[in-house]
Amino acid sequence: MRILYRGPLASCNYDCAYCPFAKRRDPPGLLRADRAALERFVGWVEAHPDEPTEVLFTPWGEGLTRSWYRAALIRLSHLPHVGRAAIQTNLAGRLDWVTDADPGTLALWCTFHPGQVSLERFLRQAATLHRHGIRHSVGVVGLPAHHADAVALRSALPSDVYVWINAADGHTYTPQEEAAWTAIDPWFGYSVRPHPSLGRSCRTGDEVISVLGDGTVRRCHFVQEPLGNLYDGSWRPTAAPCPKRECDCHIGYVHLRTLPLYEVFAGGVLERVPHELPLWSVPPASLGEAPAGPGW
Repeated sequence: MRILYRGPLASCNYDCAYCPFAKRRDPPGLLRADRAALERFVGWVEAHPDEPTEVLFTPWGEGLTRSWYRAALIRLSHLPHVGRAAIQTNLAGRLDWVTDADPGTLALWCTFHPGQVSLERFLRQAATLHRHGIRHSVGVVGLPAHHADAVALRSALPSDVYVWINAADGHTYTPQEEAAWTAIDPWFGYSVRPHPSLGRSCRTGDEVISVLGDGTVRRCHFVQEPLGNLYDGSWRPTAAPCPKRECDCHIGYVHLRTLPLYEVFAGGVLERVPHELPLWSVPPASLGEAPAGPGW
């Protein structure tokens, strides 16, 4: 079972213009509630040792600046029945704690936000993960203003670190722009176009579920209908076609059986680490140029 967990936390230390949770501060009461909810969830995972589990924390805000998310990842990483304990993060928080986690289980899905942090500082953080053998992917939102930074990021990172690009909401890409971004991320095309999903077979609801802080289980983050509750025993796996017209977010469409992404990301579906990485070659620095040849 793969579980995408999202508690009440909605605060972030960054102020990205494209994010509704930028520089948001959670009141103390909400932070306490988030911590209690996370403790309850980790306790549930610990209490079910016969159920092989992978967990991805997908907080609205930044989780690793909060001690309870770091502690939760450490605890989960040492459970024999947990195959992966991962989180989406901007990588701004301290990283000394990773030495207490099992590097065979811990994984980070890291986003670089140009304008919020220097490339040099972000690379130092990524180097810490690499040095300690922590599985991680790194990515950027594909805004035109971010392209040069994304090229510099890809060029500076080791070849065994995957750099993904998320298509920016509301932005239409010319063929030249798409080619330039694809030169960085060969699977960028999956992010550019929404995927028809209505009536299509999807692993969510059965092999993959979304869990809220109060234990509400949904098939995924994008279908609001509850399937029951994780804690009161009312939830049961439900295999059913997708009820949404289309799916345009990686943490959703990666689970569609109509796409080959479980093969692409075999062994690293939750942390967005592909099974095999193509060789990297530096693409054109300008979005107006199409690559002269394959970018990988």
